[in-house]
Amino acid sequence: MPSSPKLFYARPSSYSRRSAVLIFCLLIGFSGFVFGFIAISRPGLGSNCKFGKPLSVSVTWDKSSIVSGGGGGGGISRRSGGGFTNEGQKRHKVMGFVGIQTGFGSTGRRKSLRQTWFPSDHQGLQRLEESTGLVFRFVIGRTNDASKMSALKKEVAEYDDFLLLDIEEEYSKLPYKTLAFFKAAYALYESDFYVKADDDIYLRPDRLSLLLAKERPHSQTYLGCLKKGPVFTDPKLKWYEPLSNLLGKEYFLHAYGPIYALSADVVASLVALRNNSFRMFSNEDVTIGSWMLAMNVNHEDSKHLCEAECSPSSIAVWDIPKCSGLCNPEKRMLELHEKDICSKSSTLPTEEED
Repeated sequence: MPSSPKLFYARPSSYSRRSAVLIFCLLIGFSGFVFGFIAISRPGLGSNCKFGKPLSVSVTWDKSSIVSGGGGGGGISRRSGGGFTNEGQKRHKVMGFVGIQTGFGSTGRRKSLRQTWFPSDHQGLQRLEESTGLVFRFVIGRTNDASKMSALKKEVAEYDDFLLLDIEEEYSKLPYKTLAFFKAAYALYESDFYVKADDDIYLRPDRLSLLLAKERPHSQTYLGCLKKGPVFTDPKLKWYEPLSNLLGKEYFLHAYGPIYALSADVVASLVALRNNSFRMFSNEDVTIGSWMLAMNVNHEDSKHLCEAECSPSSIAVWDIPKCSGLCNPEKRMLELHEKDICSKSSTLPTEEED
């Protein structure tokens, strides 16, 4: 009698379990690859990943909070990489924030700066911050010229080194832009100093870092190359001051405009005040200087911020007194950078150079 057929039931082996897990992992990996390929191939998804975390920031003011009585520093929102975040976001801690004031007609200047002392890439900016404790950004407002705004948008996308202000970019409104800069910088960065600099000076960031890091007994510091000078009452002159009747014949002690710094406590006081509580003079450096007279600040003079030629101790070089910056800055910036004394000399003077 034939034996009855034997039935065999497959028992799950450790091999089959391992195979199932392997297949599952492969499916997940393949799905991730496909998603990543799609994200890279679609500009809308991949454009924000060019530099990693974007550095450029657009700052706007909530007009309702200002009108309703929130001080001039309230109501700030920021846009970075396509999204808005409120003022409650934690401020980035640095020793100094340096805002390079620039305009729509200064594309050539920014090009020369990026070819010399100002890093031209995202990684370079981060390395400079790590080595000096200073953050550098170009600061610019807005314009109704669509073509200029479009060109700026492309430059921001390429270099990612801007602080964009929601204020009209116009030479006659520089005092307003300067105030907007200090308020925006204070909202974004917890800094010991906030530095205003122009885009037509040759700067040594390493030496600026040492100057700002000095121990100071006074927490409220106004640091710059200080000067006095005649008040111009002739409307035909470049530095004409319409409110000269309030000033007399000579200006009070104040810093030259190309570069100066305010300590955190000073900027905090500016942020706390309403915009319309400030008197605005025609010249931006005079305007800031007048505010400093009304505050209990220490005026600190540093001639290393206004040297006409590079030296072992120069921090900022510009063609004083011939120009309020470098004359022909696009060319002069490159010429200075070719000199070893400007770009390659040590941070501190050597014994031979003393």
